[in-house]
Amino acid sequence: MFSKGDNVSVLDEAINGVVLSTKNNEVTIETEEGFVMTFFVNELIKVNVTSNLMDSIKRINVDEIKKEKTIPKPRSFVKERKDKNERSAPEFDLHIEKLVLNKRGMSNYDILTLQSETAKRHIEFAIKNRIPKIVFIHGVGEGVLKAELDFLLGRYDNIDFQEGNYQKYGQGATEVYIKQNSK
Repeated sequence: MFSKGDNVSVLDEAINGVVLSTKNNEVTIETEEGFVMTFFVNELIKVNVTSNLMDSIKRINVDEIKKEKTIPKPRSFVKERKDKNERSAPEFDLHIEKLVLNKRGMSNYDILTLQSETAKRHIEFAIKNRIPKIVFIHGVGEGVLKAELDFLLGRYDNIDFQEGNYQKYGQGATEVYIKQNSK
């Protein structure tokens, strides 16, 4: 495709030069600045000094470029199967960044107290409004918030709780089931 003396241009760089030699898939050129460089054949395009732009474009294989540009198919994820009548449970994120605008000046005790009071408020609301299931997102971390949440939930007689769905939350969530009393 290229022969000695051809004027070439590098596709992805502003380098022009003259072909010195070709070997297999590699072409050695001397740049306009006098440097000797080696490129692969697919990195160069032949340029005629009196070149017509359309002649250069005709040599480009559009199908190969389209194949390179194709977007890979997104990976499929396993979806959680739900009953048609089942509603999604309300989720409450207890990360401190979700509870306050700025945690500057708050001690770890203040942060944990705010998180546990927020959880207690949501539990009381769910009991009062007969919401059968809620989810607390606490994250993994060192497990301090999870332990505090377990202690808080253990104080209620009408509540069961377990680890959240691993596929959906990883290890950083707790599902809370509220047993409804018939009044």
